[in-house]
Amino acid sequence: MVAELNNAYGNLAADSRELEALRAQAAKSPDKALFSAAKQFEAVFLNMMLKSMRDATPQDGMFDSDQTKMFTSMLDQQLSQSIGGSKGIGLAEMMVKQLGQHMGAQAPDAAAATHKAPLPEAAGQGVKNGKSVPSAYSDNMQQDFVQRMLPHAMQASQDTGLPPHLMIGQAALESGWGRREIRNADGSSSHNLFGIKAGAEWKGKVAEVTTTEYVNGVAHKQKAKFRAYDSYADSFRDYAKLLGENPRYADVLEQTDSVQGFARALQQSGYATDPKYADKLSSVIGRVNTLA
Repeated sequence: MVAELNNAYGNLAADSRELEALRAQAAKSPDKALFSAAKQFEAVFLNMMLKSMRDATPQDGMFDSDQTKMFTSMLDQQLSQSIGGSKGIGLAEMMVKQLGQHMGAQAPDAAAATHKAPLPEAAGQGVKNGKSVPSAYSDNMQQDFVQRMLPHAMQASQDTGLPPHLMIGQAALESGWGRREIRNADGSSSHNLFGIKAGAEWKGKVAEVTTTEYVNGVAHKQKAKFRAYDSYADSFRDYAKLLGENPRYADVLEQTDSVQGFARALQQSGYATDPKYADKLSSVIGRVNTLA
């Protein structure tokens, strides 16, 4: 098994220039090098799986030959590289999560959903030499979140005029880049990305979870009811409608041309009780701008 893995890895990473590039990346950015190596390992694993399935399948038909076997092997290798280079099967992310702690990279946790946003470190940052830095895993996870939410934000923007990057930034902050979504009682997603609570006027579905509220700057845990939706698109539409129709957020809509102004106006309107909400939101929106 080990010998087979070494041979497969040699085939996939035989290019000396690619190997040198990986070494150089490891010297400059260990986190990204770890993710690159994990992705290569995932491709090797996929190739081994395909080979095992081929070996278990009879190949003695009248159209089978050494040439067809060679081309099939090449196709399997290309397929494994293609799958591993895109979404993959999750093996690379699992490896980074397990090994990243030895390099100072903080992998996502499974903390319960809360209304208030996590600190920047919990929103996809690692710690290295005492400083917060984005890990390779976090880069990939954040990019995926932005790409998944962009169509919904674009549609809501067409309907209301709210810039997409501002909405995606707040969705990322409130949901921890999708890792701390508010869940229904059965564990399914409420699709509530913006932490909008279910007041007396709300007639739709509701999800009740423990949330963090700040009273005079002091955090308190309490149960609260939040709106639940059928899709993320509904979540974006309801958020845009809330800001567009509630007079409480009139000043917010006047600040959409400025990230800092938008974030401060939201905090001052009472959208969140976290005293550092504006700073956190500005930071995450800035991160979204680098990924979009």
